[in-house]
Amino acid sequence: MVVRLCVLVSGSGTILEALLASGVEVSLVGADRPCRGLDVAREAGVESLLVDRGAYGGFRQDFERGRYSVDLAGALRDRDIDLVAMAGFGTVVTGAFHEVFPRRVLNTHPSLLPAFKGWHAVSQALAAGVAETGCTVHVATEALDDGPILAQRRVAVLAGDDESSLHERIKAVERELYPAVITRVMSALDEGRDVTSVVREMEEA
Repeated sequence: MVVRLCVLVSGSGTILEALLASGVEVSLVGADRPCRGLDVAREAGVESLLVDRGAYGGFRQDFERGRYSVDLAGALRDRDIDLVAMAGFGTVVTGAFHEVFPRRVLNTHPSLLPAFKGWHAVSQALAAGVAETGCTVHVATEALDDGPILAQRRVAVLAGDDESSLHERIKAVERELYPAVITRVMSALDEGRDVTSVVREMEEA
């Protein structure tokens, strides 16, 4: 089968750029707000899709997360997407989205999960005084920054590091690790295997 990958973005699209530069075949780029990531897709000749959360309440407390998740999943399903990779995607989707793509949503996070979940992982690592942190690629679930870990890469915390300098070194590692893992997952799906088999391979490696 030809695996159709959708990359979900919300911001500058630097992870998307790394995926494209590494040769990952991206079929669709989706976004939850107008952002540079959509420009990156258009410049690369990749189909783009904006499902703007502004139409669902934006960033107010009454944001219709459930309806948004169902509509986003439906839009991706209508485009025959097989695998989803979140790349700085700022909207937490509900279980309804994961039901459409069971164990087929990947995410990258700037810590060695399960440590330092959430949006401020780098600053939390610095505040905790750890000697090292890193990045994790995992199968996303409805729970934030949870799910089976596919791969991790360690990054030392250096004397004098601030959030910006540490995050930049994590990003450099992330831009190598995430494309490699996505490529491996796409190969497994192409061979008729599921993501679970890749989890086992990564654990045994």
